[in-house]
Parts: sequence; structure tokens; C-alpha cells
Amino acid sequence: MADTAEDADQRIHVGETADGDRLAFPIVEMLTGRGFVTGKSGSGKSNTTSVVVEELLEAGYPVLIVDTDGEYYGLKEEYELLHAGADEECDIQVSVEHAQKLAHLALEENVPIILDVSGYLDDEEADDLLRETVRHLFAKEKKLKKPFLLVVEECHEYIPEGGGVGETGNLLIKVGKRGRKHGLGVVGISQRPADVKKDFITQANWLVWHRLTWENDTKVVGRIVGGDYADDVVDLDDGEAFIQTDWSDEQVRRVQFKRKRTFDAGATPGLDDFERPDLKSVSGSLMEELGDITDQREQERDRIAELESKLENREERIAELESELETARDVSAAARKMANALAHGDGAAAPPDGYQATLQTKNEQIDRLEARVEELEAAVGGESSGDAAAGGDTAATEADAAADADEATTEADAAAAGEEPAADDRGADAEGAFEFGDGDDALADADASRDALVDAVQDRLRRRGERLRLEDGAEEAADSGGEPDAQAVVDLLQAPPVVERVNAARRESKCNDDAAWRAVSELATTPGATAHDLADAANVDVEAVHTLLSELRGRDLVVRADRAYAFNPVRMRTLVERDDPSKPRTELRDQWQP
Repeated sequence: MADTAEDADQRIHVGETADGDRLAFPIVEMLTGRGFVTGKSGSGKSNTTSVVVEELLEAGYPVLIVDTDGEYYGLKEEYELLHAGADEECDIQVSVEHAQKLAHLALEENVPIILDVSGYLDDEEADDLLRETVRHLFAKEKKLKKPFLLVVEECHEYIPEGGGVGETGNLLIKVGKRGRKHGLGVVGISQRPADVKKDFITQANWLVWHRLTWENDTKVVGRIVGGDYADDVVDLDDGEAFIQTDWSDEQVRRVQFKRKRTFDAGATPGLDDFERPDLKSVSGSLMEELGDITDQREQERDRIAELESKLENREERIAELESELETARDVSAAARKMANALAHGDGAAAPPDGYQATLQTKNEQIDRLEARVEELEAAVGGESSGDAAAGGDTAATEADAAADADEATTEADAAAAGEEPAADDRGADAEGAFEFGDGDDALADADASRDALVDAVQDRLRRRGERLRLEDGAEEAADSGGEPDAQAVVDLLQAPPVVERVNAARRESKCNDDAAWRAVSELATTPGATAHDLADAANVDVEAVHTLLSELRGRDLVVRADRAYAFNPVRMRTLVERDDPSKPRTELRDQWQP
């Protein structure tokens, strides 16, 4: 049944019926209703949508078109629309930050908008923009109750039949169900009705079926429109369609839509020269408002980039400080474990001052011993030119020196072992020989005692020197001006680059933490110790000590000769110097020189 003449002033003219009557749609139903337009490519569905939009714009009603293919900008040939999207051809490049402003312009300032999502390389960005724009439209319409039409091209991309419906699709379905009572209408356009969620199609109160040829699509026509129409929809001409509307007494009508007046940007390109028409634009003030949002967004991005750069620098600095802190903790732990290990198993941590005092005492005793030996050697090398009494005095002096040297040696060894030195009884045996002897026998006894003591002291010094002169480490130590001493080694063992290597060796060995540091401390103060000596001191299996020594040797910290081991202070000093290139090498050499 044709529409009556009295309703013409509230309707838009869109085409003709098969009987030649005027086809008009009621404006309110178009703006607030739910529509669905479908048809294969080239059948006229986009033309039909453009005709409806043109007539609404002509009547002064704004719309918002979601353009997925960039084919609606031709409307600007006659009408002032805001073309917003991602392409340079758009009036303004927009993002999700513009969504609220776009909804404001459309509903409160009556600005028709083409939201062109075809130019976004990131589908998620386009989806976010559409979703937020529709969300703001729906929220504003709940208050304004103003008739407004939302046109969505390729709606099957948002509300698919087979796949999952995302947040944007659910929002469009919500608009289809509840938007009418708020004044917000929606029309979905698709060339594949079989791919559109049927809940959306069946809720539509006006439907347009252009030519469809794919069997799955014609089946949809058969289920919704009827079997006869499913056969006939295949033969429809361009622009012809079957329509179903709630405002008509006739359930289905065959109609011919008129041609759109504006430039057809969606037409298939041909060989003719393409000439873009002059397009109208919205006012400059509106562009400035949107531009302000863009500028603000760019400023925010620049600020975010600046803050991210600062954060990255701070994170790098934090990482550096954490590394330095870890090294400092390792150094501190090394010093603490060294002090505990030097307590020689008494269960209490040796105070640093006490440890330094012990080393100082040992060094002083060694110095006194060497001085006594030199004095003794000088006395032995001298010729006896005096009388017997004088010879007796010389022998007594030599015996006293030898006894004192032997006592000093005993004290040095006791200090190294952490024991108290024995009571002072030096020279007792020698003095007794002279007290009870007489004449030549006394001198002979003195000479024999002198020779025995000299030999014992020299042998002890010779063996001590052999223990310290190990492989190439001894040669390097000699070149640097002296033999390695415990104090220098202990100091070097607390330098960060040395600590790092010791820790690495400890982790790769079979020694646990405490046992490893006991072995290291023992070796530091007892150069020339064997693996068994270190195993006894550390209270651990000798196999574990062997793995530790092997790792230390592999890291150039320890040398070995005749099953005896010692730290190599020259190589250790080299590590310290290399770790601190800003410090003069001579200064470091002076600092660590034994």
C-alpha cells in the first residue's frame, strides 16, 4: 500500500514502488528505528543508504556515518559534514581522545559527521574510536532524547554471526535494543546477511533486501522474508529491492530507489578521468576545537615520551646502583667471613683490630728473627783472636742470639697458628753448658750448640722461603720488590674485582659458602699450604678443596708448586688496577706493595 499524501511533509522521498507510487519513509522512524540494508556489491545498497542520508540532511537532521571504505565523503559536495578519520584527505585526523568531542558536536551542535575508519592501519585503534564514540552518543542521548541516526557500514565486522562479538559489537546490539526509547537509531549495512548476527537483523523495524546471489544469503532471505522472495532476490536489478517496514500494511514491497544526488565516491573506478568535486567543509571554529584536542594529545604524548625516557634512565641508574650495592655486599661479606675464619675455629668472630694486631705481631717477630740471624751469621763469620775468656764471652753471646732467634721463630709460628708464645727460657741450655764446662771442652760444647742452632734457624728460614716462592708467582713477587705477605693478600681479597672472582670460584666449586671462605682465609695467612691442610682448616673434604683451588687457579688468583698453594698478590694487584683505570698504576702499586 502506498504512503498517504498527508504524511508527506514528515517523510523523506527515497524512490518509487513497483506500481509507480511515491516511496517515502517517515523521518522519526528512520532517525530512531533499527534498520538493515543488504545486497551484493554493485546492487545499490550504498546508494540506498546515501539517498536516505541525503534526504535527512536536506531536512536538517544530522547523522553520524561509520564509513569503513571511505566512500561517503562525496556527500560533502552538497552538505557541510565533518569528515574525521586517519587519512590526510579527512578534515581532521582523530583518535579515541576525540570520541567525546565528536559525540558532542553531533548531538549538541547538530554537526553531521563521517567517521572514516578506513585509514587506520591498526584495527584496534579504529575499533576503540568507534566504541567510545558510540558510548558517548548513547550516554548523551539518555539525557537529550533527541532523534539521531547512527549508520554503520560493514556491520558484520562488529556483530558477526559465527564469530565472537566484541565489546564494540555488544554496544551496537545494545543501541539496537534500547536506543529507540532514548532517540538513538541505528542502521547496519552489509553485503553478506549470512555473516550478520541474526539477533540484530530480526530486531530491525525496516529492512532493505537488494540483489543477493550467494546461497547462504538467499537462505537468510527465505527464513526472514519468505521462500518466494529468496528465489526472486537473485534477479533484482540495480537499485531494486524488497523492503519490509513496520509502518506499512504490506509486509513486503518491491521498490526502486532513486539515484543519489551527490558524488558517488564508492563507484568502481573506470577509464574515464576521475575528477573530485568541490567539497563543503564545516566552520573553522569547530576545526579549531578538534585541533586543540589533537595538540593536547601530542603534548601529552611528548610528555609521556619524556617521562618514559627519564624513567628508563632512572631504571638504568637503579640497576647500576643495585650492581654496586651487590658488589659492596660481597666485599662486606668477604671481610666478615675472613674475620670469622681467622678466629681459627674458636666459634667467635675475631674483631678486625685484634686480627690486625695479630698480623702486626707476627711481622714484628719475623723482622726480629731476621735481624738475629744476620747478627748470628756475622758472629759466626768472625775470627777468634782473643784469649779463652774472651772466646767464652763470644760463644755465650752467639748462643744467646741463637736461642733468642729460635724463640722468635717459635713465637712467629705460634702467632701464625693463633697460639700463645711459650714462657721466655731462651739461652738456658747454652748458658748451662758454659756454667758447668771448663776450658776447651766448654768452647767445643759452645761451638757445637752454636752450629746446631744456626743450622736449625737457617733451615727453618730456607723452608719458609721455599714455601713462599711458588712457580711464577714468586718470580713476579720478587720483581715487585718482596715476597707476598699475609696482610697484603688479606687486603687484596677484600677488593671488589678480587671478591667477584673469589665468589665466582666459590660458586663453581663443591665447597659451601662458609667452608670456602675458611679455606681462602687459611690460604691467605698460610702461603704454601697443601690441599689437605686447607681441608683440615675448613673442615671439609679434600675433594671439595681441590675444586675450589682449581677454580681459583683458573681465575689467576692462586699459584701451585710441589702440591703447595699460595695467593699471587702481583696478579691480584693487576686486577685491582685494571678495575680502576682512573687511578694511577704507581699509586695502586704503592697501596698494595707488601
